[in-house]
Amino acid sequence: MNILFVGDIFGKPGRRIFRDQIDNLKQRLDVDLLIVNGENAAGGFGITEEMGEEILAKADVITSGNHIWDKKETQPYIARQRRLLRPQNYPPTTPGRGWYIFESAGGHAVGVLNLMGRVFMDPVDCPFQTADRILSEKPDHVKTVFVDMHCETTSEKWAMGWHLAGRASVVVGTHTHVPTADERILKDHTGFISDVGMTGTFDSVIGIKKENVLKRMVHKLPERFEAASGPAELNSVLVQVDEATGACTSIRRIRVNEE
Repeated sequence: MNILFVGDIFGKPGRRIFRDQIDNLKQRLDVDLLIVNGENAAGGFGITEEMGEEILAKADVITSGNHIWDKKETQPYIARQRRLLRPQNYPPTTPGRGWYIFESAGGHAVGVLNLMGRVFMDPVDCPFQTADRILSEKPDHVKTVFVDMHCETTSEKWAMGWHLAGRASVVVGTHTHVPTADERILKDHTGFISDVGMTGTFDSVIGIKKENVLKRMVHKLPERFEAASGPAELNSVLVQVDEATGACTSIRRIRVNEE
């Protein structure tokens, strides 16, 4: 089974390259399940129902992170759209869900788990204990488990990778928008990468207009952040998973640039 994960879609450029390139990627890579992190789709801050439905017209699942609540309209939308996930370790009273079992194009069950870290992030429940609980309750027929670990530090992402090594099929990191080159398979079972990177304009500071960020960082003046414009880049990872065992057999980065 081939699962493609697309890193954080950031603003209009990210939505544009995703829309224009994803059908070709799915066909060329023989994708059975497409997962997308879409928490920055709306100008870099949150997601709207219109944008969510546009992405889900081509993707199977949207994961997210700390920016999922930046648009108030997301709350009723995520409560009814089962294919849009928020981190599972938010309080149980928070709208939506962070764990759901989906079906691949080949008819195989895939559990997708969305988690958020706690280092330099908003305080939430322990992601490690949350993952343990979900895996302990997982139905036996679900062999493949894909985890989006949305957090700031590489160390926390690696810690989750090793914590779930041999138990989850894939653990990918999101949030920093900078792709890493440390993809590997842990314990001959779990595909891992610290950060998939973003899908957006790299002539920027992690998707934001350079001048906005420089004004704040260099001169320490308040400045409203806006999504950068210009040619975009799509960053993703393709993983192959053995449906019978849930073991990841291959993980590789896939990068597409806009012409």
